[in-house]
Amino acid sequence: MIACGCEVCTSIDKKDNRFRSSILVESATTKLVIDTTPDFRSQMLRANVKQLDAVVFTHPHKDHIAGLDDVKAYNFFSGKPMQAFANEMTQEVIIREFPYAFADTRYPGTPEIKLNTIATESFFVGDIPITPVSVWHMKMPVLGFRFGKFTYITDANRIDEIEKEKIKGSEIIVLNALRKEKHISHFNLDGAINLVNELQIPNAYFTHISHQLGLHTAINDSLPKGMELAYDGLQLSL
Repeated sequence: MIACGCEVCTSIDKKDNRFRSSILVESATTKLVIDTTPDFRSQMLRANVKQLDAVVFTHPHKDHIAGLDDVKAYNFFSGKPMQAFANEMTQEVIIREFPYAFADTRYPGTPEIKLNTIATESFFVGDIPITPVSVWHMKMPVLGFRFGKFTYITDANRIDEIEKEKIKGSEIIVLNALRKEKHISHFNLDGAINLVNELQIPNAYFTHISHQLGLHTAINDSLPKGMELAYDGLQLSL
């Protein structure tokens, strides 16, 4: 956290040093990211991602879309527009925030982005099947995504019963858990733990973590069996 001197922000443990929440999903032939955070450029450089086929967006908040301009590097090397999958609400914000990318006359070097509308129906990116899961970020509808037996949900504090059915049967879930105290639009740690238990998912990783949650090692050691804090660079095989 900028300007903060708390024990988390001054920790020398690399797991306490986090970029904004995003994941890279890859198969044998396809690579996509969920959200382009303000740290997108640094995340792609750190992970040495040379190929990127698509971006899939959860919602239009700044910490999930602000890095979109940097897809222009992939445009340059691939010679193709970046495929972006988002609901209509998110597309409206993207066009407003990056108008130069969608202008009738585009200057050289601006990103080339092909918007694809998604809603509640399952879809494919390359050979990767994706099922949207609608969740609530206070009053804002946000999309989580299920990939086979893996589900990713960030920026949520409530999930309707019908959408929970889409999550059940997952073997792994990545779920936001902002802090210990209750929050108006995010699950707190207890809320995230309770949801994992309710849905009977055997393996859970908590993400979108605030420095208010506490030191990674201390919190991780206190979690129930099968639950862990996620960290930058974590890799899972599905």
